[in-house]
Amino acid sequence: MDITGASDQLQATRAALSTNYLVAGALIYLLMVAIFRHWGYPLLIMTAIPLGVAGGILGLFLLNWFGGTVVPLLGMNAIQQPFDMIAMLGFLILMGTVVNNPILIVHRAIQNVREEGIAAREAVAEAVQSRLRPIAMSTITTICGLAPLVFLPGEGSELYRGVGAIVLFGILGAAIVSLTFLPALTVSVLRGRARPALEAGDEKV
Repeated sequence: MDITGASDQLQATRAALSTNYLVAGALIYLLMVAIFRHWGYPLLIMTAIPLGVAGGILGLFLLNWFGGTVVPLLGMNAIQQPFDMIAMLGFLILMGTVVNNPILIVHRAIQNVREEGIAAREAVAEAVQSRLRPIAMSTITTICGLAPLVFLPGEGSELYRGVGAIVLFGILGAAIVSLTFLPALTVSVLRGRARPALEAGDEKV
């Protein structure tokens, strides 16, 4: 028995998306390796990708809960957004956008340690403080641009609401992670790299 038609096309699209995810992840990693000239720091930055994906899934769940529970109480038709193949394209978009804020913080922290000779914790704290405004500006403008697609009903919005919801909540979740979890992880990594250098210096002395 061979399944054809819409089911066959769905399986082909799912297989193509899986390949696209792998290719996109590899390209993002190699590009950051070329920028940082290091194999480890891009992995630190790419920890924001799965957390951003988790934020997108949670946001889609909250959107369906709000649209199915609260909206009918207001006398309007219930809003339900399925997790379809078009919505899954939002994860492909997220892979290239959620790394922007971590790049700013990690690059600034590394620059503080290498050029200024600042301790890891102070270097990361200064990086977060100096990059907070551009992170907030980019996050707020993106959310405001996607909000009409996600929250305002209209002709044609149902088709792309899933993509908008995943990207919107994914970027919002990634911004929160970039200002909380990522700095703590960056401090640990920078301290771990500084410890062998200090031990080597002690042996030379």
